[in-house]
Amino acid sequence: MNLPTPPSLPPAARAAAALALGLGLAASAAFAQAPVGAGQTMRIQINSDIRSTDPGGNRDDNTDNVLTHVVEGLVALREDTSVGPMLASKVDTSADGLTYTFTLRDGVKFQNGAVLTADDVVWSWQRYLKPTSGWRCLPEFDGKGMTKVLAVEAPTPKTVVFKIERPSALFLTMMARPDCGGAAIVHRSSLGADGQWKEPVGTGPYKIKEWKRGQYIELTRFDGYSARPEARDGLTGGKKAEIENLRFVVIPDSAAAKAALYSGGIDAFISPSPADVVEMRGRSDVRVDTTPVMTMVALLLQTTDPLLKDVRIRRALALALDTPEIAKSVTEGLSAVNNSVVPSSSPFYSAVQAGGYKRDITGAKKLLAEAGYRGQPIKLVANKRYEALYSAAVLVQAMASEAGINVELEVLDWATQLDRYTKGQYQSMAFIYSARIDPSLNYEMVSGDKAAQPRKVWDNAAAQTRLTESMVSRDKARRQVLFDELHKQMLQDVPMVVLFNASDATAMRKSVTGFKGWAPAKPRFWNVRLDARG
Repeated sequence: MNLPTPPSLPPAARAAAALALGLGLAASAAFAQAPVGAGQTMRIQINSDIRSTDPGGNRDDNTDNVLTHVVEGLVALREDTSVGPMLASKVDTSADGLTYTFTLRDGVKFQNGAVLTADDVVWSWQRYLKPTSGWRCLPEFDGKGMTKVLAVEAPTPKTVVFKIERPSALFLTMMARPDCGGAAIVHRSSLGADGQWKEPVGTGPYKIKEWKRGQYIELTRFDGYSARPEARDGLTGGKKAEIENLRFVVIPDSAAAKAALYSGGIDAFISPSPADVVEMRGRSDVRVDTTPVMTMVALLLQTTDPLLKDVRIRRALALALDTPEIAKSVTEGLSAVNNSVVPSSSPFYSAVQAGGYKRDITGAKKLLAEAGYRGQPIKLVANKRYEALYSAAVLVQAMASEAGINVELEVLDWATQLDRYTKGQYQSMAFIYSARIDPSLNYEMVSGDKAAQPRKVWDNAAAQTRLTESMVSRDKARRQVLFDELHKQMLQDVPMVVLFNASDATAMRKSVTGFKGWAPAKPRFWNVRLDARG
């Protein structure tokens, strides 16, 4: 593998430096006035290439992470995962929740120099709402899911009005979701003459410079960027491109990525393993940022299985587990136990959500005896692509055996496991869910009609009623009550045992300053500096 070379000044900057040396103090003063980070390139490891440059289209996490530096939507996630304005200066909601009025900020320009107008917002949304758009979040806005957008209108150049069919507490949250591409507003020149996607012409602090497929994608500073006046705040707030170029380098192998970081071949390594984090913390040339995130690791129990349909056996398995110890061991102490679907970093994580299972071997054996369990094997599916899942499965097997439960591991490749998950073809499974921003979305991803959607884990009509209300209600206190009731009901039904929320780590050379991780696990490289001495 050809690893990238250490940072160096580009030819133009080297020429400028030489000229300054030749002409004395006056030229030196002029050179010192160059923008911060001029000529610098920060090299950031990603474990696979991006899938496209179309926000919320053909995407994955790496795609989202790169494009959040290039495009922006009307609203965006704040640091606490609430939703705040981004391209909008304010958002007004009608009393009936059916009309949203966005006032656009002044002075925002696209990366081609065009001024952002309400017509651009209408054009972008008309493109998203086409049945053939391929937009990941189309079902949430076309009536199949959360609501239906009836109209997007531009009564003035600075005003955009959305009219929707039915109110939803999640309308703005869905707009802000990173996997929806943040519902980015792009200029119509993002399409070619044939009407097909070309590349994003957005409003973000960086624009695309070069995409060398399979090797890297490089972004460069957008000099016409109009930053919000506030401090950095999640994916909104003040953004400043402190480094001229960001190069996202494809290095799939974690050992190679670690070696590149140690040698100075890259400046940042996203998501090293917990074991690597422990090692890196002992080095003087590397710093590691760790943050609790919303990614969820859980043990799924198939409630339609002939054996596990007996809730007493499922409860016995839950009581056999020391879930705080599993969380501590699997993550090298980076994450604490959380038995709730609501992430521990969520504003809705209450004292009720903090309640969970406590290990009780005697109680587990009593339930097993009542259920007539005689040591029948329970297959537990896991994989080795995600070390946390395999390690958790091994611990579950060992702890369950102390209560007399016969757990047999079945190790599959990730693609096969995902297929079995989607079809509901398993007895039990160690599984990982990516971050969801709102608790309603967390419960929605695991609950529903198993006959219609076999991937659903929890099929409880009363729970579904509460979940539906939580998606409509805009009363925060009422939503908290609903989430607390859902948690208590799930602990009783035991369709799954949530183990912990992961901690996300980013390892960097000591020359990198200003980086800060956050709960949605979306690394941000604006407001980050690269010490030239590094």
